Amino acid sequence: MKNEPARLPDDEAPFRWTGRRKPANTLPPEQVRLQIIDAAESCFERYGIARITMDDIARAANVSRPAIYRHFGDRDGLIMAVVYRRSRALIERGHAVIESYPTLAEQLVEGTLFLVEHTRADPFIRMLISTEHMGLTSPVPGMGEAALELAAEVWLPFLEAAQERGELAPERELRELARWILMISIMFVSRYDLFPADPDGPRRLLTEFLLPAFRPDWVPPHAVRHSKRR
Repeated sequence: MKNEPARLPDDEAPFRWTGRRKPANTLPPEQVRLQIIDAAESCFERYGIARITMDDIARAANVSRPAIYRHFGDRDGLIMAVVYRRSRALIERGHAVIESYPTLAEQLVEGTLFLVEHTRADPFIRMLISTEHMGLTSPVPGMGEAALELAAEVWLPFLEAAQERGELAPERELRELARWILMISIMFVSRYDLFPADPDGPRRLLTEFLLPAFRPDWVPPHAVRHSKRR
């Protein structure tokens, strides 16, 4: 098993369980899994990932420690489950925003801005880029692959629809385009301080430098109409 932080002393432990622990097998497996994720997310938010042990999460979820390992494999697997759930909740909101724009050019710019803004505000989703802000000294394995998978979930439906409309050439590799959007988004999330100070600076940069990667004729700086940030 992977190294875990030392268990918190009793007088500092976030959860003090004193009743009888409910056997995990009295609930459907998926409900147990969600119960554990709920408890882990709550523990991580209140006390930080670095301070919380699997014992703390087991007490909070009212399950046994072995039950957590059965469902998630190890601590990193549980962290990944929390990250995936938070990310997919944002993807659902992001899809609603992206769908509100009629052209791919607008979808790319406004969708990227929305997702970057909300990723920066969510410490769990930001773990797809870096774990330092969560007090972890080493990356959680699999975060890079997860980021690529989630980027594909965000963008492939819209890129495929754009190909069907003729906005993208049929030979374009859509997963590689989703990878490029992810790389640009990582730069925006991790070093937002490097971008122009004016409110419309990030939108202008995306319009002038992201869009031409999708179609060479998308070069004019006003190819995408300005709209309010959501």
